[in-house]
Formats: sequence, C-alpha cells, structure tokens
Amino acid sequence: MAYVITSPCEGEKFGECVEVCPVDCIEEGENMFFIDPDICIDCGACQAVCPVDAIFHEEELLPEDEVYLEKAREFFGAAQ
Repeated sequence: MAYVITSPCEGEKFGECVEVCPVDCIEEGENMFFIDPDICIDCGACQAVCPVDAIFHEEELLPEDEVYLEKAREFFGAAQ
C-alpha cells in the first residue's frame, strides 16, 4: 500500500512532501508531484505536511481519486 497525491496538488507543487520523505519516493512531474507506490513505506510524513491536503492513503481514496494512483504508476513505469 502507498500514499497517493491527488487533484489539489495539480498546478500547486509546493514540495514540502519531498523534503520530509525518508525514502525519497516523491518526484516532481510536469503538473504535480507523484509518490512511487513501489517505494512508499506508508510512514505518512508527506500527508502531515501537505499544505493543500492532497495526499491520501491508497485505501482511503475516493473512487474519483483512484485515477491518481494509476497516474503515479504510469509516471514511475510500474506494472499494475
């Protein structure tokens, strides 16, 4: 399981999440940040510092936000 960055991050890209991630699994994309679902250790540090409340645990995603997990998998080239 992993944390997922969702729509409030689009166009914002503040970056506090990158600074606190202990395993460096967050990378900047063209329009938002992405969390590598294969590296995330579920620590929640990123969620605690997100100024736009865009980060949710994979199990807590709303159906309309599940697309962001797929976007992260595509960004990192991970298999589904």
